[in-house]
Amino acid sequence: GISAVEDLLETEEEVIISVRGVDKYVVMGLEKYAKFREAELDMAVKEAKADYEAGRTITESVDDHMKRVTDEV
Repeated sequence: GISAVEDLLETEEEVIISVRGVDKYVVMGLEKYAKFREAELDMAVKEAKADYEAGRTITESVDDHMKRVTDEV
C-alpha cells in the first residue's frame, strides 16, 4: 500500500503505479508537485505573453466572449 510508495519516495522523485501492466499513475511528494505546478504556470504565462506580443488577442464584451466560447464547444 501507501507505505511501499512512501519507502520508494525516499530514494526516487516519482513512483509510477501500473494497473494490469499499464503505467497509469505517478505519485510524487507535495513539494515536487508544487514545483511542477509552478513550472506549468510559468509556461502558461510565457505563452500568454507571446500571444499578446504577436497580436493573437481578442477584445470583446463578456457576452460576446461567453457566446464565442460556448459556440466553440
